Amino acid sequence: MSRRSSSVTIRDVARDAGVSIATVSRYINRKEPVSPEVSERLQAVMRQLKYVPHAAARHLATRKTRVVGLLLSNLQNDFFVPFLNGVEGIVRKKGYNLIVATHHANIRNETPPPIGPHNTDGMLVFADAMVDDDLTAYQAGGFPMVLVYRTPPAGLELPSVKVENVEITKQLIEHLIHAHGRKHILFLRGPVDQEDSRLREAGYKSALEATGIPFDERLILSGDFERGAAYQAVNEFLNREPHIACDSVFTGDDDAAIGVLRALRQHNLRVPEDVSVAGFDDLGFASFLNPPLTTVRAPTELVGQIATERLFNLLDNGPTDGSVLLPTEIILRRSCGCPFEQPAL
Repeated sequence: MSRRSSSVTIRDVARDAGVSIATVSRYINRKEPVSPEVSERLQAVMRQLKYVPHAAARHLATRKTRVVGLLLSNLQNDFFVPFLNGVEGIVRKKGYNLIVATHHANIRNETPPPIGPHNTDGMLVFADAMVDDDLTAYQAGGFPMVLVYRTPPAGLELPSVKVENVEITKQLIEHLIHAHGRKHILFLRGPVDQEDSRLREAGYKSALEATGIPFDERLILSGDFERGAAYQAVNEFLNREPHIACDSVFTGDDDAAIGVLRALRQHNLRVPEDVSVAGFDDLGFASFLNPPLTTVRAPTELVGQIATERLFNLLDNGPTDGSVLLPTEIILRRSCGCPFEQPAL
């Protein structure tokens, strides 16, 4: 006996037909040709399972939920305050409600994302909150989505909103080298699955190469964009590698900088006299740290606003505007060794 169509997903169709989710997506959306043999097999499986793509089901619906979703991988640090402010302001202006949920997409299991076509009209997907297969399945059903802080997977046409990471990180590291004579710069990676983390590391390595400083794998730590993880990583490094003359730290983001400053103090290292420290984001507390934090100012609230506006464009069948890359700028404060706050580089 076949299951009810409401419980059948694109994953079920792909499994029973012996093809990938991407192949089912291409067949449903008619974007790329599918062989006659595969096409017949998919038609037979869809008839047997009584599968109805989400787009068709939504078209037959008599009402919308007037709810949009925001799917995050976590809610553990202060970064999300301005971002959520940006999202919520647009949602409220449109007269919709917002559901915020977390989903650990890097943990491969059979649990689907908690929000999606079943309870929202559209969704913002943050960084690594969904794996590519789920994005493909949702898009195949015509579900409106906008990605934030990540590039769409190959073959998927999804609007995205990001900030510039590579060149600005390169400039910040070069400032530590040229303005303050730093040569042994500790770099704290963010979550391994996040695009921002990979791009900031690329900027770090580019700066070392441009200035002739050899890359040292021992100076790369995992900070996870989180103060507790950053504190533990730097504390363990200083205990394990006291012979390495670390003279500066790029913390990856501002929240991690809190943990870094604590670890340095516990090891009686002065900032910036002994070690320069720099972050990324320019969150509200950055200028209130002791010493005030040199960092990259990123338009976090604006990212939330623009991404949400793009989502409502999709809901109104308007233009998607493709990918948006917002500029960033360096804010110099005392933590790097500059005597006082200076205009952006």
